[in-house]
Amino acid sequence: MTIEERLQRLEDDRAIRDLKARYLRACDAKDPDGIAATMIPDALIAYEGFPEFRDRDAFIAIYRQFGCAPGIFDIHHGGNGVISFESADRATGQWSLLFHNIALADRTITQFGVEYQDVYVRHSDGWLIAETRSTRKSCLIHRVDGNGHPLVVTMGDAPAQFGELA
Repeated sequence: MTIEERLQRLEDDRAIRDLKARYLRACDAKDPDGIAATMIPDALIAYEGFPEFRDRDAFIAIYRQFGCAPGIFDIHHGGNGVISFESADRATGQWSLLFHNIALADRTITQFGVEYQDVYVRHSDGWLIAETRSTRKSCLIHRVDGNGHPLVVTMGDAPAQFGELA
């Protein structure tokens, strides 16, 4: 690998890391357009416990409905990224995620440990997400009573479907 190729690989690695950060920050900011800007139109989105999507816009429509509802507060803290290049225009990424959610209407506090498996492609607009999959590794859900006291509802494995919490 030439010095120019090595430099390009470093720049591409940085661009992919920035892409993932933009995705996570857009999720926290309730910015559906920002999320959409990180993915190709026919991206595969397969997050454990949620329906699989093969269309970015269908995923964004569901995100707008549920993720942008009033009283929903999220923090997506991603790290431990490992980027591998399959070619000059295609890469994979593994990420660990700590997801923290407060849902006022349900009076719940949820934390997930998640592993992402992503595929990235170089596009005319730079690197974009072509596939993103997640697997939940741990779950802690509290329900807060009327006096403000948390009660552990789930600890360890997450429910098969997130909607099973009610």
